[in-house]
Amino acid sequence: MALDEALLEAMPRIDRPVLRFYEWSEPAASFGYFQKFAEVSGLTPLRPLVRRPTGGGLVPHQADWTYSLAFFTNHEWYGLAATESYRRVHAWLQESFTLLGVTTELAREPSKEFHGQCFVGYEKSDLLWRGRKIGGAAQRRRRDGLLIQGSVQPPPGPRRSDWQMSMVEVGRKNYGIDWAEFKPDALLQKRVEELANNKYGERAFNQKR
Repeated sequence: MALDEALLEAMPRIDRPVLRFYEWSEPAASFGYFQKFAEVSGLTPLRPLVRRPTGGGLVPHQADWTYSLAFFTNHEWYGLAATESYRRVHAWLQESFTLLGVTTELAREPSKEFHGQCFVGYEKSDLLWRGRKIGGAAQRRRRDGLLIQGSVQPPPGPRRSDWQMSMVEVGRKNYGIDWAEFKPDALLQKRVEELANNKYGERAFNQKR
């Protein structure tokens, strides 16, 4: 969470979109920036329970594939309406699974279930596999850029490494992104440590509302 926020803050300096794949070192759950800790804490036994810098609902991180996308303010994605950037990122996921031979679809309408949990029911434009939600995302648009954080509850078959490569390929093919390896510099690493120690690792932040 600290690295994602640090990337968002650094977008004016980086001036390129960044796609990051990451894993959780232990079973955990994250919840939306605007959710109430007292309400979400009873919805899952998973700990640690971490507040995200983006919105959305409670997401279990046990066997999911997580990623984030950060865009600077002059990038086309920054100017999109929230509903369109949400649809577009899941269309990206859909194309990626198509490359892997997995047929998915985008939800045309929301289901009735939600209850503050991201993968209980689905919203319009969520990624579905055989009627079940497997892809959800949350976003935060600020003066320094746009951050999208996503989770995939993978269907049987594809390997994580193959999915990551397919995401990169679809970004290159469909969105004209000329990818290069991103290496955080000392300034970014310092900011990540500050956010991890003084914000995301603090009970006061995670339970502030």
